[in-house]
Amino acid sequence: MALDERVSEKLNDQINKELYSAYLYLTFADYYDDRGLKGFANWYMIQVQEEVAHAKILRRYLLDNGVLPRMEAIEQPTLTFANDMEPLTAALEHEQYITKSIDECYHVAHEALDLRTMKLLDWFVQEQGEEETNSRDMITNMELFGSDPKGLYDLDREYQARTFAAPTMAM
Repeated sequence: MALDERVSEKLNDQINKELYSAYLYLTFADYYDDRGLKGFANWYMIQVQEEVAHAKILRRYLLDNGVLPRMEAIEQPTLTFANDMEPLTAALEHEQYITKSIDECYHVAHEALDLRTMKLLDWFVQEQGEEETNSRDMITNMELFGSDPKGLYDLDREYQARTFAAPTMAM
């Protein structure tokens, strides 16, 4: 069964959004790297890898369903930051935007009665819940400990330990 055209369009658009997310998180990593916060930079470099992995999952799904993905131009991130909290709040806002976009993909798949795509998107829905929680936790940690140099140092060290684990999906 071929993918519904609206479903494939939404998924293709989502690929572009995931790649934009990677670009955005690169700018966050660069900000923190420039500030000497290598752990925060590491956290966002891992995010870059995750976002690219998400795009690759969607790309593979389209290809496996007879749809040739269409690579779009990726918008340049234009955010600038005045303090260490701003990238964290921007990340939460962006993750909420991505959650809404995944929800829209799910809605279109549901309207098309495309259960296979809905199953794929179940994983993304769960993943977005985790992404939003991580973003909120980083904001809370910065609020609690970031104004103290020792606390900021400890947070940075904690984030330095994060490693990339390729996404696995139970499909």
